Amino acid sequence: MNSLKRRLLEPDEPNPVIIRYADGASPFFLTCDHAGRRIPKTLGDMGLPAAEFDRHIAWDLGAAGVSRLMSDALNAPLVEQVYSRLVIDCNRDPTVPSAIPEISELTPIPANVGISPAERQARIEDVFVPYQAAITGLLDRRAAEGRETLLVAMHSFTPVFKGFVRPWHVGVLYNRDPGLALILFDLFRKEGDLMVGDNEPYHVSDAADYGIPVHGERRKIPHVEIEIRQDLIADEKGQRAWAERLIRLLPRARRILLPAGTA
Repeated sequence: MNSLKRRLLEPDEPNPVIIRYADGASPFFLTCDHAGRRIPKTLGDMGLPAAEFDRHIAWDLGAAGVSRLMSDALNAPLVEQVYSRLVIDCNRDPTVPSAIPEISELTPIPANVGISPAERQARIEDVFVPYQAAITGLLDRRAAEGRETLLVAMHSFTPVFKGFVRPWHVGVLYNRDPGLALILFDLFRKEGDLMVGDNEPYHVSDAADYGIPVHGERRKIPHVEIEIRQDLIADEKGQRAWAERLIRLLPRARRILLPAGTA
């Protein structure tokens, strides 16, 4: 039976997960669900022009660059997902329709229309499962070792969405536990040069998100999802500037949230 099982990835294709500093000393644990825009060979071009893969519908532009700089500077674990969110969105419950969207923003995705249950399961097993398992495994190990952990989910957002010009430079997202997010919100505002979104341009929910509800809330560890506007981190200069800002502010937020844990 296993020999007949449908697979998404060919044996010579990259693993969907990149892990940096698995044993990093930092209390911060970084994830980047939409780091990459690679498409498996079996899906071809997904019926889309090449230019579509430069857009937000395919990945979070700039998020991986900022995350890697943060990981390097903080000696923080970082887990990245390298395949496009059009293949499967790793910040969605894989059973919901938006995990494999037939339309993203206003763009039809031909390769996602009418896929079979076996095709959907192949995407789940070859991309979603190993990515989430990598996060789960590292967090389990940190918990077993009694290590302090603050989850920081890194994302980016488009300056314009369906004609609406988004005014925010950065947003902090949360659901049931706003603790770390609201401290960071206040620190961002005190910078004096930022329009900061409080659960903007999105808000976290069980239906629309996976990382924060599953890896943050269920574990009862401090957490925040950070959304940076893509035009601010489209190049190396912008990515470095935002990484330096977060490298400075996140430890400050931790000290405010957990004064007993101050180094």
